[in-house]
Amino acid sequence: MTQSVTTKLAQEPSIQLFKAGTYKLNDLAGLLEVKDLKSQMAELTVTDNSNGLTVGFFAMQPGVEFEFVYEFVEYKVITKGKIVMRDLQGNKYVAEVGDVVLFTPNVTVIFDAQSDGEAVYTAHRTADSMFTPK
Repeated sequence: MTQSVTTKLAQEPSIQLFKAGTYKLNDLAGLLEVKDLKSQMAELTVTDNSNGLTVGFFAMQPGVEFEFVYEFVEYKVITKGKIVMRDLQGNKYVAEVGDVVLFTPNVTVIFDAQSDGEAVYTAHRTADSMFTPK
């Protein structure tokens, strides 16, 4: 089952369970205009107050690498497979199931083509409408 969410998740006291597959992930090849990229993501705003918070889902399969600049604090928890990244200095990071990766503001990350995994992430900002589930 997939559903579209355009409102904040934390509007009233509640427990919310997001079952795998609840949200359709967006294809990043088209959104980021990276030919042959095999990566998907979706994100939802949890709260948009002065401490905005977003939860998201990220997946990447072997294909081509892509570069992303983080302008906010975000962490990813690897839930399946592995996500391979590099920084601009060439340091390589291999995150596997159970690992947590923290990205600080103003860092450029290169997601390697050999990545084949999934992650759940939280970002200290509101969701980008480009990545909200359709």
